[in-house]
Amino acid sequence: MLKLQFKLWLIFYWLVATAAMPASNLYQQYCANCHGKNRLGLMGPALLPENLGRLSPEQAKQVIRNGRNASQMPAFPQLSTAQIKQLIDDIYTPLTPPPKWEKEQMLATQWLYPNPDTLASQPIFKTQDYLNLFVVVELADHYISLLDGNNFKVITRIKTRPVLHGGPKYSSDGRYVYLSSRNGWISKIDLYNLKTVAEIRAGINTRNIALSADDHYILVGNYFPHNLVILDANDLSPIKIIPVRNDFGQSSRVSAVYTAPPRHSFIVALKDLPEIWEIYYQAPKEPIYQGLVHDYQYQEGIAQTEKFAIRKIHLTHYLDDFFFDQNYQHILGSARSSQTQQPSPVQVVNLFVGRTIAEIPIQGLPHLGSGISWDYNNTRVLATPNLKTGLISIIDQSNWKIIKQLPTLGPGFFLRSHPNSPYAWTDVFFGPNKDAIHIIDKQSLAIVKTLKPIPNKTSAHVEFTKDGRYALLSIWEEDGAIIVYDSHTLEEVTRLPMKKPSGKYNIYLKTRYLEGTSH
Repeated sequence: MLKLQFKLWLIFYWLVATAAMPASNLYQQYCANCHGKNRLGLMGPALLPENLGRLSPEQAKQVIRNGRNASQMPAFPQLSTAQIKQLIDDIYTPLTPPPKWEKEQMLATQWLYPNPDTLASQPIFKTQDYLNLFVVVELADHYISLLDGNNFKVITRIKTRPVLHGGPKYSSDGRYVYLSSRNGWISKIDLYNLKTVAEIRAGINTRNIALSADDHYILVGNYFPHNLVILDANDLSPIKIIPVRNDFGQSSRVSAVYTAPPRHSFIVALKDLPEIWEIYYQAPKEPIYQGLVHDYQYQEGIAQTEKFAIRKIHLTHYLDDFFFDQNYQHILGSARSSQTQQPSPVQVVNLFVGRTIAEIPIQGLPHLGSGISWDYNNTRVLATPNLKTGLISIIDQSNWKIIKQLPTLGPGFFLRSHPNSPYAWTDVFFGPNKDAIHIIDKQSLAIVKTLKPIPNKTSAHVEFTKDGRYALLSIWEEDGAIIVYDSHTLEEVTRLPMKKPSGKYNIYLKTRYLEGTSH
């Protein structure tokens, strides 16, 4: 233990020493709480020139003055023009020497549970249906709660790293859950034994993680350094570090990483390059390509030649987030324009042929990472909330045309449903109507009810129980709650106090990749 503490102290000292912050007291007063004292990122991204490629200094001035839509970046109207210029000078000044985070530094932070032989091979608690449990992320005090979806009782709370980001990822049997924090910590928790069993710091400023469908690998997408890190899911040891660069040497942050189970691959969106990458952890199977023999042979060849082979797909626009169709044949993604900060069209990318096959003009900023799909009138539709505009956009996946633009009380963040539910639930996360939740009938495509669970308190992120009978809603506040509704009658069943429950994730839905939940 003393040796581990000494290693961690050395790493902390190294970070401070090599990232001596040239920023002013002004930065410490207004920026450090979210972006880190050393500009290396916390809840907000790292503020370094290499992380600001799509934001010019002039645009950054407007962001500081007016805030940024669809983000937690507030406005600072109290700052003078000279003060804003000082902050701009600070954040666009490179750190000297530039901070690094390589395999050696990662290994020095790695921690493993010391007595693995003492861990039980079955849950140490009783429950009616283990797969109907939820992990609830409570941001206010940095805990997760293990919630029993059979009786809505909290089994235990487990301490986590601060500033968790992105949804938890479960092993296929639901025993292990993997968490990532904005400051690069990856944690593995054994839910059978209610203990953290492994940790490593895989980056300085991390976006999110994905778990391979075979449970063997964790992919970490970093904002800083600009890389991808592949970890062994067993003990979180780093297997491979992949610099994120295009063919001309330009580097990029990682926007998002997800697993595509039937393709035996990870899909990666890049923040600063108009590309997506597919990284294979197994040779793809022929049915994925549905008779495209040439394409199949090519993909199989690179997958067999090199482990974690990368297929790069060039796009017309950046992707900040994206959505898989239910068969993992297509992704739909969108992004802000680098120059105007207006959204680019939604791109439909066919993963078989590796190119954009359609563009869909949608005003505002569709949040496709929270999109869902369902069957409607002999076709399949996709619905997405909008981070800038009070609209739900509903798209026919047979022709990629907009069927309906459904007005809401304001911009929303999450949209959720369940195969056994007739309704989709969406929040109004931003603006004066943040306490509202709209209930959408999936066949009439109309809002049939609007709930306001607690006036003036933010309502967000619905998740369903395994069978879809109940819908669980977060009151996203320091003194928040989980409110349980009957998903058919829409009546409240119970509510549980929670500390800013940012999201709740059902083991069954997340390990079966059911429609209506995030993947």
